[in-house]
Formats: sequence, C-alpha cells, structure tokens
Amino acid sequence: MIDENKEFDVYGGAEELEEADEINEVEEGFMKGYEDGIDETTCSNCNKVVSGIDFIEENIDGKIYKFCSRECGDRFELRKEQL
Repeated sequence: MIDENKEFDVYGGAEELEEADEINEVEEGFMKGYEDGIDETTCSNCNKVVSGIDFIEENIDGKIYKFCSRECGDRFELRKEQL
C-alpha cells in the first residue's frame, strides 16, 4: 500500500513531505490561470477587463502597470505626474 504522505525518492527511498513542498498562493494563482486558459487583467486607468494578450504593460516609477490601450497608459501617466 502506498502512503500518500510520503514522496518516493529514486535515490534513497521515501521522504516525508514538508510544508515547503506545498503550493503557495502565487503558484495557486498561476495554476488557476493556466487551468482557466484565459489571462485576464484590469486596465490600471479605466478598470476595463482585458483578456488574452490585448493589454499593454508599462514600467512607471519602477512598478509594472497594465493598460487596455496606449491612450489609457498615456492618460494614467499624465494623471500620475500631476499628483
């Protein structure tokens, strides 16, 4: 009978699974996106939901923002400069 709490190691037997082997939140989110098959994001300027690869990424002040269009990116950057 196979113990589900053990991991088989071809080089030395079985080792108990450790907490570090569990899926963390980032990995879980990645897998959810993979399983859903659709990459969706929200425009940082107008909050429009954009799916697939139809978004634009810009690095503004060291942070990555995603936009539905170049115009939204430009408006966001202008508004950020005025603050």
